[in-house]
Amino acid sequence: MGFAHRSATVITAIAVACAMALSLTACASDTDKQSETDSSKTTLTSSSVGAAAIFTPSDGITLNQQTPLNKWAKLTPELTGALVDYGFKKKNITHTTSDSLDKQSRAIQDFVVDHLSGKASSDDSGIALTPDNMTLLVAPVVKADESTRQYGDYVSQELSTEDDTSEGSANADSDDSANSADSSDEDDSNDSSSATQAQAVQRLVSSLKLAQESGMHVVLMANSIEGYKPDAFVQFSDARTIGHLQAEKLAVKLELDKASKDNPKHIEVMLPYISADENGASVDATFAKEAFLGIWQVLGTYYQKGVIVSPSGTLTSSSTEDDWMSVAYDVSKDGATARVLAKRLEKLSSSAAPTRIDGIIAMNDYIASEVVKELNDLGYDGSAADINPQITISGIVGNITGKKDLARQQVPDPIKSPENDESNGSQNVDGSNDSTDTKVKDAQWPLVTGYGAYISSIPSVVNGKQWMTGIENRQTLATDLAEMCGRLNTGKSISSMASVRDTEVGGIKKIPTLNEPVVAVSASNLKATLIDPGYITLADAGL
Repeated sequence: MGFAHRSATVITAIAVACAMALSLTACASDTDKQSETDSSKTTLTSSSVGAAAIFTPSDGITLNQQTPLNKWAKLTPELTGALVDYGFKKKNITHTTSDSLDKQSRAIQDFVVDHLSGKASSDDSGIALTPDNMTLLVAPVVKADESTRQYGDYVSQELSTEDDTSEGSANADSDDSANSADSSDEDDSNDSSSATQAQAVQRLVSSLKLAQESGMHVVLMANSIEGYKPDAFVQFSDARTIGHLQAEKLAVKLELDKASKDNPKHIEVMLPYISADENGASVDATFAKEAFLGIWQVLGTYYQKGVIVSPSGTLTSSSTEDDWMSVAYDVSKDGATARVLAKRLEKLSSSAAPTRIDGIIAMNDYIASEVVKELNDLGYDGSAADINPQITISGIVGNITGKKDLARQQVPDPIKSPENDESNGSQNVDGSNDSTDTKVKDAQWPLVTGYGAYISSIPSVVNGKQWMTGIENRQTLATDLAEMCGRLNTGKSISSMASVRDTEVGGIKKIPTLNEPVVAVSASNLKATLIDPGYITLADAGL
């Protein structure tokens, strides 16, 4: 059955249901509907802002159950509270979670039909809640491999409307005859799964279009749908943004503009990805490619000039943005990160000092935690506070707790050109350092970057073992989204909002898009960015 015919069938079925005034509701077994709000916030007296229905994926599961702060379960209460603050009644805000696109599309279909079947409702003041004062906030459920999930739940991806039955069977042609029966069984299963996915996308698109045709407003969050035009889109972080953020902060801290070929900075890029799923089928590596492109946009020029080198030789002055595979590695096997890093920083001899390394882009906090463990095993010492005195741990901790003292003596940047090195180590006539001083500097702890603001990683950020992480500006996004819903429901323009601009979404140009910059977190701003807003507690930070 073709896409157009199946879409028409879905729309016709819904229209007939509406005409007969059937009252359909989403099955409780498919979704877990809940309305969440912060009762401590003040509700405005206006009731003209209408209703909002939030549809989000169930939170993903990370490899080792570590919890990033970028989770739907963290954002939804803040969004609900912001809607209440803006003037939405608590009873007019609903939240539905789904663990698959099939379940989510059915829940949205049932919700739309239920509200178009003649069952008009009203708020406490008696004002009718009609389709034109209702906004659907939808974060489509997307498939994410184990590596991508390590960045949190908000990473933006795109749903395809094509029935891709080749998914999961990429290796079928290479199977020998001895495995042909098993391969056939797996292909049948994969084809069925792909068909279900395609039907779910079509059902979702048909339901959202019907909602818009009836007067409802649709705001897609994080994930776009190929060829579908929402009323607005909320852009969360994507692979390129995540890579660019870490490279940019590293470039500033290491002062790469002042580095030279005679005394280059030593940086390694750890780019994790999954090459195949549990069935052996190839996994799309677009995320890893895009992440590397974001990194290369910042560091590429420095590598090409020779002011950055990779101790492993994985990136050189002749590398380009297409060389992502030179730093990529399959993270699906236990201990993969430790093995790769140990190989890249391998010493020339057992008696030699650790290989000098100034910075490591670890991409996410899960990988960063593995990097920190391996650096300890390899004999590196110190923390980020020793590399850049701008990070003052004692000041941060004192400001947070007023009692716990983690004072560290600030030291100069340990990696400087000989003529500008004011460290206490002695120098030879030619300006080079003594071997003992050199060994100490080679063993200096590097800057380690990550992303996701894992609660388990925050203590490492405080003590400088992990230099920085990143998080979505959730509370600001929630406030912006509440205003966007209010404006849509009351017929006001959203284009005048400071955080909204037109972008291309799902292949369609000029879609009003809400975007807030990702927040970089280090010890120097941890209190202001994580503790003061209430994202984490002192205990979470190990204080």
